[in-house]
Amino acid sequence: MNYRFRAAKSFRRAPAKLLPPQQRTAKAAFKIFKQDPFDPRLGTHKIHKLSAAYGTTIYAVCVEADLRVVFYIEGDTVWSVDIGSHAIYRA
Repeated sequence: MNYRFRAAKSFRRAPAKLLPPQQRTAKAAFKIFKQDPFDPRLGTHKIHKLSAAYGTTIYAVCVEADLRVVFYIEGDTVWSVDIGSHAIYRA
């Protein structure tokens, strides 16, 4: 499927809070993500607690050890919501 990609305001501010090495890793992961958010290299998985809280399926991809990107899909649009540690999974 061909997705359109959008970023929530919370996501647009978040990368600036990352360390430079994390920013580089995130940039590399986003190249893969924009080709296919379900690429096996990203370890895409559902976040059940957030999905239940928001009433829509919320996913996360693994950027590196404890760095995740949280997103959801609305029609043909992928909305990136936040990037950070596992702490972003808390509703």
